[in-house]
Amino acid sequence: MSAVASPPPVTYDYDSAERGSPARRELVELIRYRDLLRQLVSRNIKVRYKRSILGVAWSVLSPLLTMVVLSLVFAALFRTTVPDYPLYLFPGLLAWSFFAQTTSIMAVDLIGGADFWKRIYVPRTAFGIASALTGLVHLGLALVPVAGLLVFYHRMPGWSLLTLPLAAANLAMFTIGVGFVVSALARYFPDVIDLYQVVLTAWLYFTPVIYPASIIGERYRRLFAVNPVSLLVDGIRAPLYDGVMSRSIGVATVVALATLATGWWVFTRSADELPYKV
Repeated sequence: MSAVASPPPVTYDYDSAERGSPARRELVELIRYRDLLRQLVSRNIKVRYKRSILGVAWSVLSPLLTMVVLSLVFAALFRTTVPDYPLYLFPGLLAWSFFAQTTSIMAVDLIGGADFWKRIYVPRTAFGIASALTGLVHLGLALVPVAGLLVFYHRMPGWSLLTLPLAAANLAMFTIGVGFVVSALARYFPDVIDLYQVVLTAWLYFTPVIYPASIIGERYRRLFAVNPVSLLVDGIRAPLYDGVMSRSIGVATVVALATLATGWWVFTRSADELPYKV
């Protein structure tokens, strides 16, 4: 009885190029899961105000109270260099708060969701972008009191207000990019999140939010000029305080897009490993 020959092994031709780059795949999946993105934003807003007595009004009152306190401390100091100091401070403070809070929340959400991602697939970037979109909602609400400040100081903004959506988009893109980079680093080094809080404190004083850029000496002006957050803050502040379009809005757009692309690439290239690295 002759032995039966075993069938030859089945082989499959697999072209990894058909899958595309991780960055491209993540973008396609994010578009597919756009309903999830809307639900995440809705959830974030509801959770934030569910146990708050003041509800949505807290988005207005919290930065407004911070502005009042800082104005009482610094208004006298910058009275001669910055007229109507509260109006100068408030837009910059809102822009900075959006950046600092959103990048921190993104890192916590993206790292904290690792256990969930072991059980079900969703685009990892959806959680980070949802945090940024939620922050934009709060930013829009917090800007409402600026109208009262404009009336109080008898200032009438012009057509430059039309650049505010672009300035806000630039701020959001830059924030998302930085948030993805911090999250990618925290994936391997958990202490990065705590270290980032220290960096944010130094970064605040390196950015003309509380003080005017005019007081920076010539010796250090170039050093401060490389701070991209300064460009983004000016994009929000210039139309509201100076009544003009920020002169650096074009550069800010390029910087924001480059930061977003870099953060997206850094995060998505190893996003599938996230549940197993945390």
